[in-house]
Formats: sequence, C-alpha cells, structure tokens
Amino acid sequence: DVQLQASGGGLVQTGGSLRLSCATSGFTFDDYAIGWIRQAPGKEREGVSYINNGDGSTYYADSVKGRFTISSDNAKNTVYLQMNSLKPEDTAVYYCAAAPEYQWRELPITEYPSRGQGTQVTVSS
Repeated sequence: DVQLQASGGGLVQTGGSLRLSCATSGFTFDDYAIGWIRQAPGKEREGVSYINNGDGSTYYADSVKGRFTISSDNAKNTVYLQMNSLKPEDTAVYYCAAAPEYQWRELPITEYPSRGQGTQVTVSS
C-alpha cells in the first residue's frame, strides 16, 4: 500500500527558504517517480517538480526553475524539495505524489495515482 507523507511547510517571508520532505513507504522506492504538486486557493493544481528514483532524472516547472531543487535519499525512502527565493505566488498546499515506472512517463505530475496529505506553505510579502 503506497503511503506518502509530506511535511516541512510553514510561514516564511519573501526571499526565504523552506525544505519539504516526503516520507514514503509501501513500495520499492527505486521503481517510482515522486513528484510535488501544489494548489493555491482558486487556482488549478500545478505540477511543480518530479524525480525519477530509478535514474535520478528530474523536472521542474518553469515557475520554480532555478529556485527549487528536488532530491531523494534512497536510504530513507524520502524525497525533498528545497525551495529558495520564495515568492508570495508560491503560497499553496504542497502535496507529494507517486507513480510507478510504467506510468510516470505517460502522466502529468498532477495525475500521479498516489498522493499524500499536503503541507501548507505561506510566503508573506
């Protein structure tokens, strides 16, 4: 049973940093891609980033490229999202999601089949 738990959100000022964590269990970590999705009030869900644990390949949405970094710790089955130079428009609930290797290439991050509870990120201006 795929389980994902996001943590690390909080309130930060513009220009600040946060690191989100996604603790995972119930599946073979290397066989999955893990992504981060965010949803702000009144806006559509946005796929922010993913990492394919099999080969380490990564993706970033243009809105976060150069500011966010995704990484994984295979020993801890945990994926991180380091968020720097935060902006008020980064304010959202952030979710981590997972897709197995045979699916992740075919799906946008927002449609990964497994998703955990979110963590709130609020960036004050």
